[in-house]
Amino acid sequence: MPLPNAVQRSLESQYAMPAGRLTPYVGLVVLGGDIDVPRGAHDGKGFVLSGNGQRMTTSVALSRQYPHLRLLFTGGQSDIIDRGISVADAARAYYASVGVPPDRVLYERAARTTYENAILSASVPGVDKTEPWLLVTSADHMPRSMALFRAAGWNVTPYPVDYRAVGNTPWTDYSLRRGAVRWRLVLHEVVGLGAFSALGLASF
Repeated sequence: MPLPNAVQRSLESQYAMPAGRLTPYVGLVVLGGDIDVPRGAHDGKGFVLSGNGQRMTTSVALSRQYPHLRLLFTGGQSDIIDRGISVADAARAYYASVGVPPDRVLYERAARTTYENAILSASVPGVDKTEPWLLVTSADHMPRSMALFRAAGWNVTPYPVDYRAVGNTPWTDYSLRRGAVRWRLVLHEVVGLGAFSALGLASF
């Protein structure tokens, strides 16, 4: 546990939340991957927030605190087989369930990767990627997300959430299951960053 925790803490510490009020920004780009859509779900119903659910709850809280901010949710399907229901459909149901006005949210529902999040979101009607946006995603995912969005020409400022590697993990804290999960998360980010930096492979 201490080793993957240290790597994750290194990823999470690269970006901090913006200081001061958020009045200069036009909206929030909320990356998907934070809602699980069970098989057999229809119209986004039956969704559950995953371990990255703070992306959703934070975007709702900020939209209430700053009514001028638009929400742009981006996320398609993670399955290879098209089930007809995207993460964006579940997000639409979630935002409706907590009272976010429908006209304040834009949706991109085809992206399967962070690279596609950056590319496809820019084509959503009413979106100008050169305007100042806040990018909302998990703190350990933020370095790769910022690299991809800025490479795609977005004017984004990081708003990291879902911090997991808080403090130091003692060497006596051992869990094969939790350690494997943590390693999978951090290696995915590290490998993706390495590929993007070395080879320009933005599809990770």
